[in-house]
Amino acid sequence: MTGPRTLATAGRVLRQLSHDHRSVALMLVAPSLLMGLFAWLYSGQPGVFDLLGGAILVLFPFIVMFLVTSIATLRERRSGTLERLMTTPLGKADFILGYALAFGLMAVVEAVITVTFAVVVCGLDVAGSLWQMMLVAVAAAVLGTALGLLASAFARTEFQAVQFMPVLVFPQVLLGGLFMPRDLMPDALRVVSDWLPLSYAIDAVTAVRAGEGGWELWRPLLVVGAFGVVCLALASLTLRRRTP
Repeated sequence: MTGPRTLATAGRVLRQLSHDHRSVALMLVAPSLLMGLFAWLYSGQPGVFDLLGGAILVLFPFIVMFLVTSIATLRERRSGTLERLMTTPLGKADFILGYALAFGLMAVVEAVITVTFAVVVCGLDVAGSLWQMMLVAVAAAVLGTALGLLASAFARTEFQAVQFMPVLVFPQVLLGGLFMPRDLMPDALRVVSDWLPLSYAIDAVTAVRAGEGGWELWRPLLVVGAFGVVCLALASLTLRRRTP
């Protein structure tokens, strides 16, 4: 693994994305539109959007980045592009990290747009700093990217990549603390929740919304980051050159 090869891969991915307007729109616009729809849905119930909006703010970028990354990476393998790249000195780690860097940059832009839209347009009340909320949204989006890269290593078609959502995404949505506080869950489900990275992203955004800082914020962010690193490592180890 070398820095120049990783950067070259990231640059190639960004150039491809610049010509794929639908994917760019999905990443940058869709989360804000969904956030606006959610705020509109609860516009007649004061306080509900402020209570749930933070968790939704990390949920939408997480799901969108998972979908886009898994499908885009799988397309590289199915088209034979990855196999041709593997005949060069480019390694699997260079490929995975290059993709992670490119989509990570997109995640930063997506998070800035989504958080700004939620706070300025939708009126989300945040007691903490705006940059902290953006940081949590970036962490959630990058986590979705890492999980998408991992899922793409096992899927054979774009449809199979989407099918990983009930396995990797939906349980995290249900058990992450969005629908029920984690400390009120049955013991068995609470244990499962403790091993799901999205739970910690929701914990972090809840801390920001409440104006808490210090360890209450940084501990879950560190856990999310650790999960992301593990997913990227597993993705580089399990990546196949092409799909049979």
